[in-house]
Amino acid sequence: MIRPRIALFVLEALPNARAVRRFVRDHAGEIAFVGLSNAERPSSGGVTGQVRRHLARSGPAFLPYLAVNFGLPDLLAPASGLLRRLTGAGDSATATPLKASCRTLGIPTLRIDDVNGSDVAQAFATHAPDLIVAFHFDQIFSAATLSLAPLGGLNVHPGLLPRHRGPVPTIHALAEEDPAFGVTIHRLTPAIDAGAILAQEVLDLPSGTTATRAAILLHERGRILLDRVLGDLACGSLGEGVVAERLPYCPFPDRALLAGLARRNRKLVDGADLRAALSVNAAT
Repeated sequence: MIRPRIALFVLEALPNARAVRRFVRDHAGEIAFVGLSNAERPSSGGVTGQVRRHLARSGPAFLPYLAVNFGLPDLLAPASGLLRRLTGAGDSATATPLKASCRTLGIPTLRIDDVNGSDVAQAFATHAPDLIVAFHFDQIFSAATLSLAPLGGLNVHPGLLPRHRGPVPTIHALAEEDPAFGVTIHRLTPAIDAGAILAQEVLDLPSGTTATRAAILLHERGRILLDRVLGDLACGSLGEGVVAERLPYCPFPDRALLAGLARRNRKLVDGADLRAALSVNAAT
């Protein structure tokens, strides 16, 4: 059984942090390089531009979700070494930011402003990965970039595709009358979350689970499901998958969707999620 060499693409944040760190630890010998998305890249408007867009579309009620899922983990990452020493976490893989962990493991990393740019193409030429894996990544691969990996690409999506295509599937799942949560491994294509479905699992989450906690649990389950798919790929038993009917894209929530969640007391984030955000770079 020959394991493919992986180009792993990540936007490290609370939903995927511990799961993707475990994945890198478990597959260190198979990872050719890790592409770390620059959330503050100029093409996205930087932090200020993104906050303005979110405020215009979603209103201030969305800011706690953004702060807990992205802002706090990113803010505390530079102090991770000190925090881990103070909490006794030491060099725990699940508490070490991905860039630092890769450095320890000898895995090259690349800060990515444009996944379809020349720097990424050069990384493929230098490290020759067989397969792209996107694990909570916020940029869209072009057909030309996907063609740089002989085996194409896989994506971990914390939702039950073809439903809830888009960046925050657990919010849209929570907004349904009877929320249904799950995780999907699918082929990457230039169309968002539209590739053939290779594996999928439904998770029965407790009533009251926040959108944030659901995303954390689904990424962890996605890591396990991804391991199975990679094992099938290495054995030559991975099928072509199922191309499902493409349902409407689900963007970041607007004010009406958030108001509906609030009326039903369905939360995007709570105190437990805040504690998780504070500890993700500090404790096991």
